[in-house]
Amino acid sequence: MSVSAPPEEVLDVLRRQDPQIADVLLGEARRQAETLQLIAAENFTSPAVLATLGSPLANKYAEGYPGARHHGGCEYADAAERIAVERATALFGADHANLQPHSGSSAVLAAYAALLRPGDTVLAMGLEHGGHLTHGSPANFSGRWFDFVPYGVDAETGLIDYEQVAALARHHRPTAIVCGSISYPRHPDYALFRAVADEVGAYLIADAAHPIGLVAGGAAPNPVPYADVVCATTHKVLRGPRGGMLLCRAELAERVDRAVFPFTQGGAQMHTIAAKAVALGEASTPAFTAYAHRVVEHARVLAAALAAEGFALTTGGTDTHLITADPAPLGVDGRTARARLSAAGLVLDTCALPYGDGRGIRLGTAAVTTQGMGAPEMAGIAALFTAALRDEPEETARVRAEVRQLTSSFPPYGR
Repeated sequence: MSVSAPPEEVLDVLRRQDPQIADVLLGEARRQAETLQLIAAENFTSPAVLATLGSPLANKYAEGYPGARHHGGCEYADAAERIAVERATALFGADHANLQPHSGSSAVLAAYAALLRPGDTVLAMGLEHGGHLTHGSPANFSGRWFDFVPYGVDAETGLIDYEQVAALARHHRPTAIVCGSISYPRHPDYALFRAVADEVGAYLIADAAHPIGLVAGGAAPNPVPYADVVCATTHKVLRGPRGGMLLCRAELAERVDRAVFPFTQGGAQMHTIAAKAVALGEASTPAFTAYAHRVVEHARVLAAALAAEGFALTTGGTDTHLITADPAPLGVDGRTARARLSAAGLVLDTCALPYGDGRGIRLGTAAVTTQGMGAPEMAGIAALFTAALRDEPEETARVRAEVRQLTSSFPPYGR
């Protein structure tokens, strides 16, 4: 992806008015440019998306939906939202789309509000097996308002235990089943989940926050034909602004829309919705299809290289942009690994490991692929991992220097 730096005149205005914040923004730009962004949930948006986020639509209040707003002067806000909805439904083959959720969690909250009542039973992936906070964490609204029953992955393969899913569904008769994870590097079997949901009379909610960008590019199976509601984000691999999205069948459209507004949110963020429209337009191109497939290819190359360096990969590899691994064979736990890697300029997350109390590492290839890196760079990154984990000051400095040299050849926003 060819991108350019923010306009100098914009930075000049900010420097004159608020030099402290200008320094923060410039520092963050340098951090992104000089370190490797391997957090699986992050990416680099296009300059067009960034420009839209900073547009005059940021000034507009637009509670409600196109043609039925609670504020005047919404003709252009309506146009932006209609374009976003049209592009989302066409791209994913959905009957209906709602682009107003402020985040992925907001989208999940709205899906629950549309389909459930407090106290209902929900079957979802357990948090220690890769489930999200909104899949029943006691610290989250989901765990406080609903009765979550967790399913997990097989201890040997790391793959979803579908026999357990079916058995738990038959025993608990949940109102809804959630399929989706924040750290499962394989594709869920949406058809099987649909069959189980139909057998017990449950709604099927697909939390596709991570793979939806791959779905857009034809590099992952589409949950839309199987799920009653699909919750997603517009950042990550989709490469849009930070925000949420809901896709659903026509008969649920009104319930989903009312669950977003007025039940769980107020005014829509119209600059973000317009930026989502831009990203969805970009995702509809052949260039994005090629990009999505490269993201998966690079993840597989990087995963294989990490395995060769001694990391224990969960599920033995990946079919997505995600890689989850246990660094214990190299003598460190996930938190220690993250800290040492960060010190060397390799930025990633930790994740829960399905069995035991340890934590692993979670990383992805979306951002480095956006920068234009290829398979050779992925193999080189794996070697940098091993060197950084030695926790030797000389090695850390050497890796940091190599990271800067690598990123200087693949700048995220131009030279």
